[in-house]
Amino acid sequence: MKRILIIENNVNLLSSYKEVLKKAGFNAIIALHGDTGINEAITKMPDLILCNTSVPYIDGFGVLAVLSKNPATAHIPFIFVSPTSKSANLRKGMDMGADDFIMHPFRNNELIKAVEARFNKSKLRGHANEALIDSPDDAFLNEKGIEQLQETILQSNFRRIKKKQTLYYEGDYNQGIYFLKEGCIKTFKINSDGRELITNIYNSNSFIGLDYLMIDGPLCENAEAIECCSVYFITKKIILDLLNTDVKLNHYIIKWLSNDLVHKKGRLVELAYESVRKRLSKVIIQLNKDSFPINKVEISRDELAGLAGVASETVSRILTDFKQLGLIERNGNFINITNQEGLSRS
Repeated sequence: MKRILIIENNVNLLSSYKEVLKKAGFNAIIALHGDTGINEAITKMPDLILCNTSVPYIDGFGVLAVLSKNPATAHIPFIFVSPTSKSANLRKGMDMGADDFIMHPFRNNELIKAVEARFNKSKLRGHANEALIDSPDDAFLNEKGIEQLQETILQSNFRRIKKKQTLYYEGDYNQGIYFLKEGCIKTFKINSDGRELITNIYNSNSFIGLDYLMIDGPLCENAEAIECCSVYFITKKIILDLLNTDVKLNHYIIKWLSNDLVHKKGRLVELAYESVRKRLSKVIIQLNKDSFPINKVEISRDELAGLAGVASETVSRILTDFKQLGLIERNGNFINITNQEGLSRS
């Protein structure tokens, strides 16, 4: 039974939430104040936290700030329940890394829907492969002999970023690397006419910025969250100190960079010689490789255009052709592959 911590100072609302969650099959833990909520989260490790933004002593934003900095609780999904619809509160909560923001009053089924959505998303990630595109076949944390790096990650600065939030900008000074514990991040460049070219997509358990590690200068691309993410930041000095003492880590990073270079060379050849139609079909098939459920890809039209190096209007036209040929089905940002063999030949 999933355990949900409710941090709410209104006794009537607290009782109501607890009863609704109990009927839905969840076990509720309660806290009336922000400080006690923090203690309950640390000692009882709930599977999810519901928190009023205006609880006393330490408000909801303070609770999230404290728990996000604690490696033991930073991964716990956090949903704000707010008695106000002020856009400033909503934006503040999202920028701090809250997973959802529910405005009170609401129907009971809306609460359950929000809770189950968070659990379902975690379940989907658990079934997904650890890498999506441009990552080596074996993940860092599964590699033997790099235990010191694993410990370093857990001791590093942690942050949660929301969908569309920027991790770093082109031109920022290179200060270290990022370990993406959970979520999905794209790196991209903007050309002179404002079009976006995606250079990489990283999923859970991936390192971002390794290719800039030995460069003393500004970053040459932007990084932005495609969905909610949990990220650790490791400074350049710490990584370089590890490399000076750990031969296995050196070998692994060289292997990672070699794989990345081979892949990017392949992309350059495709951009130069493959037809637009062929490039788009290859992108969809590659995205589907590690997707869950199988044959189902979630990506926007603009992101597909950025990956394939084509205009968004061209993507729409080709996707329509694929649909008419019975190769795919579309529902919003979801693409269902109905004939992968035919798609690969298109």
